Amino acid sequence: MALFCAGISCAQDKQDPPEVVSKQTDAKEIISNFFRGKARQDTSGNVKTHSNFSTLPSAGYNPSIGFVIGVTSTGGHTFGNPKTTTFSVVNANAYISTKGLMTFEAKNNIFTNDDLYNLQGGIQAGKTVALDYGAGTGHMAQGDGSFSFNNLPLDNNPDVFPIKFSYLKITERIYRKLFEHVYAGAGVIFNNYSNIDDERQMGPRPDTHNFRYSRMNHFPTSGYSANGLLFNMEYNSRDHLNQPHTGMYADVVLRLNERWLGSEHKSVQIKTELRKYWTLSKKSPEHLIAFWYWGCYLLNGTLPYLELPGTGSDAANRIGRAYTIGRFKGPSFAYSEAEYRFPLCNSQLFGGVLFANAETASNTRNIKVGEFIEPGAGVGLRILFNKYSRSNLCIDYGMGNYGSKGIFLGLNEVF
Repeated sequence: MALFCAGISCAQDKQDPPEVVSKQTDAKEIISNFFRGKARQDTSGNVKTHSNFSTLPSAGYNPSIGFVIGVTSTGGHTFGNPKTTTFSVVNANAYISTKGLMTFEAKNNIFTNDDLYNLQGGIQAGKTVALDYGAGTGHMAQGDGSFSFNNLPLDNNPDVFPIKFSYLKITERIYRKLFEHVYAGAGVIFNNYSNIDDERQMGPRPDTHNFRYSRMNHFPTSGYSANGLLFNMEYNSRDHLNQPHTGMYADVVLRLNERWLGSEHKSVQIKTELRKYWTLSKKSPEHLIAFWYWGCYLLNGTLPYLELPGTGSDAANRIGRAYTIGRFKGPSFAYSEAEYRFPLCNSQLFGGVLFANAETASNTRNIKVGEFIEPGAGVGLRILFNKYSRSNLCIDYGMGNYGSKGIFLGLNEVF
């Protein structure tokens, strides 16, 4: 589950020129001026140095989870020559619910001087509930059409099985720059799931998707691990991490889950991602077209049920606006999205987006990737929260298949 959440990915992040930033207005500046009346100054008479850190509260509700309150924070620093070193970013978020659920996540994307090395990873731990709709696309769930807020349906769905579990996830990758825009890397991933509880399973009958899948594929029903090695190749020419205007990002990851690392079963996955940005105006680069493709494919072996890729499986849990997290998933999953982004005022305080997306997933029987496509579309408002780090507050309304609809919130652009 995610509330406000900011993703981590590699970027050629450069600071905007002072003359550009000075013409912009952000929410932090408005709030500061409201309470202080004017910008603070230091003893030399200069305006106080700006901060690259942003923090926002979050909230949500679902009958299976209860009322949720949380906080998310994003910030960064340049660890080297600013002219040749990419801006490093650290993100963190945490939440707690009235039903005793909680989680904490911290993610890093650190660049050394001259971008010679890049470290990407993080840690996630907590106790949460996943709403399980089953694997594959092309099937309606009874009760579909209820309104959702912040990735959670406001009503319980009779065909959705809540899975309560505890988890600890640790991953770290190190990349080395080979030449301009191209990196190669390797790393490790350790994902452990414990205290798995299918809350609607009654007696020995395997009614729930998770229980049935685990038994069929010889996974323990109470807990398991998916630990492996990662091998990566990456191309990146984007101009910024939080709000790109131009450039391209492409990443290919080979993941090998191994028994000798603690996994219940061996498996081989390949994850591919592409993000491309075309600015439509030199005068106003915020006016642009953006495209995103994300795919994860099982090449060999079997995956634990809670490891199946699907809606919300990206680092920031933003895949699939129009649907709740976990609405579609499978051993293999593919997603694509296009956005039209545009400013609404000269100060860049407000902006808008129009988006359309599509996702498809396989299941363990006869449904293949591409056989059924689940579309989504919507509109969104952007509020510039921190102009120095191009951080946006995102408020989106999305609609999808089977009457799915809802409001989706986030800090920083979806991709």
